[in-house]
Amino acid sequence: MDPVLNPYSPGAGRKPAALVGRDQPRTDWQVALDRVEIGRSAQPFVLYGLRGVGKTVLLSDFRRAAADRGWIVAQVEAGAGKSLRQALGETLHAPLADLARPSAGRRLASALKTALSFKASYDPAGTWNFGVDVAGAPGGGADTGVLETDLRKLVHDLAAAADEEGVGLAILIDEAQDLDPAELVALCAIAHAAAQDDWHVLFAVAGLPSLPRVLTEAKSYAERFNYHLVKELRGSVAADALTKPAADDGVAWDGAAVGLVVEESAGYPYFLQQFGQDTWNAASGSRITYDDARVGVATGRGALDTGFFRVRWDRATRAEQKYLRAMAEDGDDGSSSGEIANRLGRRATSFGPIRANLIAKGLVYAPEHGVIAFTVPGMAAFINRQPTS
Repeated sequence: MDPVLNPYSPGAGRKPAALVGRDQPRTDWQVALDRVEIGRSAQPFVLYGLRGVGKTVLLSDFRRAAADRGWIVAQVEAGAGKSLRQALGETLHAPLADLARPSAGRRLASALKTALSFKASYDPAGTWNFGVDVAGAPGGGADTGVLETDLRKLVHDLAAAADEEGVGLAILIDEAQDLDPAELVALCAIAHAAAQDDWHVLFAVAGLPSLPRVLTEAKSYAERFNYHLVKELRGSVAADALTKPAADDGVAWDGAAVGLVVEESAGYPYFLQQFGQDTWNAASGSRITYDDARVGVATGRGALDTGFFRVRWDRATRAEQKYLRAMAEDGDDGSSSGEIANRLGRRATSFGPIRANLIAKGLVYAPEHGVIAFTVPGMAAFINRQPTS
């Protein structure tokens, strides 16, 4: 069928044509937006799960829901070459510039002045011009150099300005497990303060399965945040991710074809999109058959091996790849650090640096003490397909 009309979209954070199986967190987010708008508090949202399950897609859906209400919105990715201070500062400039006007209320003028001082905290030579004279406004003071102090002042003043505008402030952070310890502590402390005093702000963070542990280690009260485990899609929900986008274009799937793709993808949204895309391209006419799906799965598997999996495998050193091979013997369910050491004929403590490097690269995580697991579903099978050198 025409690839130009292909409704499937594999890729990091790309919105699928049918966002299915996420009704509960999406509903909870809408309720939280409603609560903030009437001056009630809402706990920060924490989305966590393996790579490829759609955390970034869901986080971006949260962003759009807030933006559609006219909120001040900032979405950033941690560990992308910028500090949290710089990433948030730069992302907030555009929505604040859209709000700035000579008739700005007292709280908005104050927030603009505070944002200017926050900019100076990480870029003394840089200048912003909102086109509004804020010299006589209160505010500022977000340039002490202490992250928690400066970010608290910024969030407080922006939330007050949002309240004055009849909306709220939404701060969303992806790959949150990559925040450094000081950033995690500051984020948790500010979110806690905001909930205590009913600031017009809502936080949402997303990350790997280790994120809940990372947050609660930063601040114990983070255990009371609103946690959502984002998992693979199952049964009819996974089928809907395939059939609904096609039906919108007048194309039907045979039941056997759907069953094959759902089984081979294990319900992981990224894989469903990849196999769906390649099956569509293999099909002709207005019906997708089992044979089309067989071709699509084979083609999609090759695309995943050369892209999704390969880029991660190639990030590992030879020594790290040897460690990953030892893990792959246990599949995707996780491995005992001690058993891996036994397989490699060394003491477990000698693998500490390798294990730490693999965690830092986002290839593995520690679901519990003494256990290590892949962050990517299907990684063990991919490794087992690779020739040994």
